[in-house]
Amino acid sequence: MAREVWGLFVDDGSFAAGIVVWLGVVLLGFTRLAGSVRWGGVALFAGLVLVLIENVLRYARKSGK
Repeated sequence: MAREVWGLFVDDGSFAAGIVVWLGVVLLGFTRLAGSVRWGGVALFAGLVLVLIENVLRYARKSGK
């Protein structure tokens, strides 16, 4: 039952892991740098877009499209 509930929220484990890792990088990296707090949002967005693009390309190669 736990696996089914997990599947409702997480379709691809590597995609979810990439998001969590990037959130950690931005949190740790940009909160420690005092002058770059305003760039944290930009870095967060850019990184999440890259994680999404990588996931879509990997899925497209796997499905043969």
